[in-house]
Amino acid sequence: MFRILVADSLPEDILARYNRAEGIEVANKSGISKEDLIQELPQYNGLVVRSRTKVTAEVLAAGTNLKIIGRAGAGVDNIDTAEATRRGIIVMNTPGGNTVAATEHTVALMLAMLRNIPQAHASMRESKWDRKKYLGHELYEKTIGIVGLGKIGREVAKRLAAFGSKLIGYDPILNPDIAKRLGVTLVSFEELLRDADIITMHVPKMAETMNMINAESLSHCKDGVFLVNCARGGIINEGDLVAALDSGKVAMAAIDVFQSEPPSEWALAN
Repeated sequence: MFRILVADSLPEDILARYNRAEGIEVANKSGISKEDLIQELPQYNGLVVRSRTKVTAEVLAAGTNLKIIGRAGAGVDNIDTAEATRRGIIVMNTPGGNTVAATEHTVALMLAMLRNIPQAHASMRESKWDRKKYLGHELYEKTIGIVGLGKIGREVAKRLAAFGSKLIGYDPILNPDIAKRLGVTLVSFEELLRDADIITMHVPKMAETMNMINAESLSHCKDGVFLVNCARGGIINEGDLVAALDSGKVAMAAIDVFQSEPPSEWALAN
């Protein structure tokens, strides 16, 4: 019997599929602590995680019978893949599983930010009528810089094209023909920073992208630039972003991911 430990929450229909499958036994332990995971992992051959569970070298060392790790999502930055490989443990992800959801969430945050929807909602809840205060901005004819044109970045480009936005993109490995079909003009990172009214991040978390948006890169942006990050925490330096928001260099930021999750400090929330 192949035993699988599910460490993070999964949809009920997915769990039901596991339970119907022959030859496997599934233990749903969503929210399990690191300490309990280390203690229980030797009993299991498979581990399923989302982004919450950090599969460190210490955790992997405890998985003496572990054969495979399944990541329900695209990013594997929460898994020590080098150590897993060294131990002969297969790491698999589901890169297309949340593409549409992440794409729509990106566009939703962008619209909410530009139209001041959270602020207007809060104002209405306080019985205020500040119609002129929250007029906002249009996506139409705005220059949107898409950093990273993988699965999600490309889908974001398709949807933003429908708004009549001008699309520029930075992706050093993308075939220019693909960008052309998407209606995206490929530019250097420096050109994107200089020309974009709105910047949206769609890169994986790795050494090359850590703190990609920082005080130095922000200094090249337009005054009052808008910023969206639904990719990974850590690719934007949060301290530098707070300073840029305070100075007005960044007009607004819509952030769905953080360096530490849940955040230990809530400076961005304020």
